[in-house]
Amino acid sequence: MSARTPAWSSGRLERLLGLDHPIVQGPFGGGLSSVALAAAVSEAGGLGSYGGHILAPDELTGLVATLKAATGRPFAVNLWVPHPGEAELRATPADVDRLRPYFEELGLPVPEAGHPAGQDFDDQADALLAAGPPVLSFVMGIPPARVIAEARRKGIPTIGTATTVDEAVALEQAGLDAIVASGSDAGGHRGAFLRPVGESLVGTFSLVPQIADAVSVPVIAAGGIADGRGVAAAITLGAHGVQIGTGFLATRESGASTLHKAALHTPAARVTVLTRLFSGRLARAIPNRFVREMAAFEAEVPPYPVQNALMLGLRREAGRRGLADLVNLWAGQAAPLTEAGGARDYVGRLLAETEKIMGNGR
Repeated sequence: MSARTPAWSSGRLERLLGLDHPIVQGPFGGGLSSVALAAAVSEAGGLGSYGGHILAPDELTGLVATLKAATGRPFAVNLWVPHPGEAELRATPADVDRLRPYFEELGLPVPEAGHPAGQDFDDQADALLAAGPPVLSFVMGIPPARVIAEARRKGIPTIGTATTVDEAVALEQAGLDAIVASGSDAGGHRGAFLRPVGESLVGTFSLVPQIADAVSVPVIAAGGIADGRGVAAAITLGAHGVQIGTGFLATRESGASTLHKAALHTPAARVTVLTRLFSGRLARAIPNRFVREMAAFEAEVPPYPVQNALMLGLRREAGRRGLADLVNLWAGQAAPLTEAGGARDYVGRLLAETEKIMGNGR
């Protein structure tokens, strides 16, 4: 165990990943990750992360090189495991027409029906394995056995993400080295893969002790954690570390837009909803005009990656213009506890707050 490892930590996660502190930055997809954020968290002794699921293989190769140049500490690159049948999905004319008014409102060309362009997971995984990031993490499912085996051969620890106890058990049996227990409090996309998402919405502080009892690998609590009180609660319930998303999304180094960061600190962030409208996959966000106007179509929009591809141009242009009512404002249920500032200072605050609670036995 590092001399700097907190006394309240078991040290298991730190030894596995080469960290000083059991704090993991959530891996944001869709351009919300940044090299600056991942490097800052890693340099502070935690595990910085970068969501790479939209990147082409050569981009992932370049990303790993850039991150290695930015920090000599461990970091993780995250991929989405595809669901069966995703590659065959197509957008229909009705899917396009449903969104037409919003594209016309912004004077944008309306996307065409057909197959959405996307990345091939196997090619992405091969590129990352060749590039050799210090840690590989996965969400949405169990990576192929060959990927897990090659990562182990190369000495790259792997982290899987579970939203239920059964998913955690399946990930451990598949050979993942650590498991994120992702509660339904968490912002962004839900990664359920064994049962429908609606049957997999377990709150973080119900999920963590159950997964800790069910598996022998280190458990990382995620969802609804934004300050030292949440860290202390997760550790007390059996977690070996925490993964924080929204709290790091609010820092100045994150790739979130100014309007997105501002929304996290408004009364609107006290209410979040689970919606499929932005990507076709259920995700937690601050509701806005688009979510309210399209609420009746939650069950009708096509699955990921079709809806995601249809919405991409609209989301990017609305973000460029600062139109908060038409962009995805991902946020977890602890968003009101976040603060603006630097990522390294945030890690320090988390550690100090947790030490105050755990050190005093409170």
